[in-house]
Amino acid sequence: MTEPHYLDDLAVGQKFGSGRLAIDAGAIWRFAAEFDPQPFHLDDGAARDTIFGGLAASGWHTAALTMRLLVDGEFRPAGGIVGAGLEELRWPRPVRPGDELRVESEVLEVRPSRSRPEQGIVRVKVTTLNQDGEALQIYVASLVVRRRP
Repeated sequence: MTEPHYLDDLAVGQKFGSGRLAIDAGAIWRFAAEFDPQPFHLDDGAARDTIFGGLAASGWHTAALTMRLLVDGEFRPAGGIVGAGLEELRWPRPVRPGDELRVESEVLEVRPSRSRPEQGIVRVKVTTLNQDGEALQIYVASLVVRRRP
């Protein structure tokens, strides 16, 4: 396991990767049935007649898969991946059955806290890509990261 990244270890421009995660139709259906039961997430035939043109994972499913890849990936903020907020969340392409996802994270800003000297905020651009390198989800997260003791 990699050592945690303290605020003091991070710099603008640093990039981190993740492993890969394959998605099948069953996973898309199971998530959708419980959390986003719309026809284009549940029925391939019904999905063909929508803007998706076929079965597509919920954006919230993509977000959950991204979180899994982040937790298991190279970027290990000290104290865990603790979000203070998201901005610019976009889904330029849907996740499809058979896609293999990976995540790339890039540090955009590192800012020590004025009121809490033991921590700071790191802004990170997180991009979820498929096996062809196409962006499926992009967002900027503000994370609370501990400083080195």
